[in-house]
Order: sequence, then structure tokens, then C-alpha cells
Amino acid sequence: MAGKSAKKASIRSGPDGRVGRLRICFSALAADAVLVSHLPNIQYLCGFSGSAGLLLVEESASTLFTDSRYTFQAREEVSGPRVHIAKHGLLRAVGEALRARRGVRRVAYSPGSVTVTQKQALELRAGSRIRWVSDGNTVEKLRAVKDADELQRMREAAVLISNVFKRVVRIIRPGISELGLAAEIEYGVRQMGGAGPSFETIVASGERSAWAHARPTAKLLRKSELVVLDQGAIIRGYCSDMTRTVFVGKAPSKVRSLYGAVLEAQEAAKSAIRPGVKAGDVDRAARNVLKRLKLAQYFTHSTGHGLGIEVHEIPRLGKGEETVLCEGMVLTVEPGVYIEGLGGIRIEDDVVVRSEGAVDLTTASREFLEL
Repeated sequence: MAGKSAKKASIRSGPDGRVGRLRICFSALAADAVLVSHLPNIQYLCGFSGSAGLLLVEESASTLFTDSRYTFQAREEVSGPRVHIAKHGLLRAVGEALRARRGVRRVAYSPGSVTVTQKQALELRAGSRIRWVSDGNTVEKLRAVKDADELQRMREAAVLISNVFKRVVRIIRPGISELGLAAEIEYGVRQMGGAGPSFETIVASGERSAWAHARPTAKLLRKSELVVLDQGAIIRGYCSDMTRTVFVGKAPSKVRSLYGAVLEAQEAAKSAIRPGVKAGDVDRAARNVLKRLKLAQYFTHSTGHGLGIEVHEIPRLGKGEETVLCEGMVLTVEPGVYIEGLGGIRIEDDVVVRSEGAVDLTTASREFLEL
């Protein structure tokens, strides 16, 4: 038993172990090899973070194809696969390699990350002997459950963005622009050790706060309006994603009531999270609160999503989603209400699924702030 446990742990940890987990899926895919083209998947499987790469994983070997710009970077970053520096294009190099592999006849690939033109180029070079099959988002499904190292990085990213917000909230006042506030957030991320923001920072004030994904503008914050701040940080390749909503001045009772409703919806969603629960059930828990308070029509997006190397990963916490939550998944929980003419309120935290339920990674207070 001890030997089996040690083997399982080694498979689940580190790039080499991740490739091993992918190989276990070959039988279900009815494939002899998997061609990985989505760059975050390549980073997950072998550590390579460059902007040009294809990873061919076979039963007993794996090869990263990249170009001469990344010769030294690949040597530094890549763990496990052999590195092939392609002189005449990655697609040509991969196709010619497949043509030479007599034991490879069926190759799984991701149709969503390969263009028609790229697929045609691969087919031309690999030859008619190769049959192409869908990979069924297999790597994305592996990525959904984080190992200990990934969770540590994500915990650090969540604490970092929480600390950035705690600092930036002190300068929120009438007269500062949305763009200026977004710049302060992104500067804070880098100053505190982050590699950069996880996504384009959202700062939306007044009526614009009802735009769920508003981009910051030159608009100046004014007294007596809501401000939504959606921000994230990257630490060693992994993302955080946190939203807080504040009010400039003294908030009217209606706004305070709306904030309380969103917070109650978020707490209900968090309480529903545990291994074995369907993603759609978490969404339903948040919506039931807002429905009871006659606010359901103002909640216009899903309750949350998976988080990791990318800021949006599986699972999606949306209506009818059948994905079953597993221990080690990291999720955002972010209900909101958006009312035209008044503004929007969203509260978002990052949580990890544990046997005891949802455990917060973000640490910034969810208390309603009137500034």
C-alpha cells in the first residue's frame, strides 16, 4: 500500500508526473500520442513559458518543438521532454517527426487551439497514415486539480492581490480616475513581487459599475457612487482573481441592502462547495438567495470559474453545469447584481475545494467600505 501511495504522489506532482498522468489517458482517447498546442497546457506539462511551442507526447518519449528564439529559455525551463529547435517552422517539424514514427497512427489534438490552416499543414507533412482525434480537453481536466506546489503559488498570488487592494483602497477618493486607480493596482502587483496582472484590471465607477466587464476610462470618481475593482496577480505562472466593491461617501440604505444580498449569495455558494457536488449546484445556491430577495434578474453571469495558469479554467460554476467538484480544485466565487442607472456590486474570492468545504485563499475583508 505504501508503495502505491508513493507512486500516486509522484504522478500527481511536477511536470514529469503530469506527462505520466496524460499518458494514462491514451487508452481512453484511443491514441498513440497527444499533440499539445495550447501554450498554457505546454507550460503545465513541461514548464516552458515561451510564445511558440508544440509538445508531442508519445508512450515512451516526449518532444518540445520550438524555435531558435527560445534555445536558452527552453534549456532553462523545460523538464522532461527533449527539446527540438525547428529551423523551418514548428508545424513542418512536428509533421515530419510524425511521418517518421512508425508506431504512431492515431494522434489526439485540441481542435479548439489549432486553426484549419495549421491542421492542413500538419496533415500534409505527417501524411495520410496519421489519424487525428480530439483530445477531449484532457489536459485542461488534469489541470483542474492542483497539486501542492500549484496551491502554494496560488495562495501566494491570492494573498498578494489582497494586500494590493488593502493598500490601494486608501487612495480611493473623488477626483482620481478609473485609469489612475487601475494603474496603481497593477503597479502594486509588480512592486509586491507579482509577475504582472492576471488580466486587464477592471475599475468601474458610478453607472459604469453596472457593466460587469467594464474597462477603466479617464472618468473621475465622484462622491456618492459605487466603485467595482476586479484585480488579479500572477505568481510563478499562477493567477489570482478578486473583486471588491466600495462606495465613495455615505451609502444609501438601498445600496447597503444590495451589498448585503450579494454577500449572502456568495456565502451560500461557498457553503455549497465540497467534493462530489456539481458545479451547477453551487451556482444555484447563489441564485436562490438573490431570487428570494427578488434580485435574480440583476445577476447576469455565472457564479464563478476555475482558476490556475489561466484566469478562466474549468469548471464553470454556471446554470446546469454537470462537472463534479474534486478536492484540490481552485474556484472563484463571484455573484453580483447590476442595475442600470444605479450601478453594480460584485464580491469575488478565490477558494480551494477541501474535504471540509471551501477554504478561502484571498484574505481582503469583505466588509462594505464607505470611503
